[in-house]
Amino acid sequence: MIARVWRGATRAADGDAYAAYLERTGVRDCRATPGNRGVTVLRRIVGEQAEFVFISFWNDLRDVTAFAGAQVDVARFYPEDAAYLVERELTVRHYDVV
Repeated sequence: MIARVWRGATRAADGDAYAAYLERTGVRDCRATPGNRGVTVLRRIVGEQAEFVFISFWNDLRDVTAFAGAQVDVARFYPEDAAYLVERELTVRHYDVV
């Protein structure tokens, strides 16, 4: 199993709205993609920011490609992300789940 991990941050005041937006976009799309084994979203407030860690679980990298496209290490963004995110990683990391 593969874990796909991405980090980003919003203003702390936008944390709840962004969490709901993630559920409607990235979480929903991941779960609807064949080969997805689940999604976990972590959030913590650090000063004036809400930091998010998005972890999706996949059978293998072929299944990740169905969600992310051929460049699996490039983060996938949605139209309103730019309005929320004050920091964002442009790439993702993939780990073998042991």
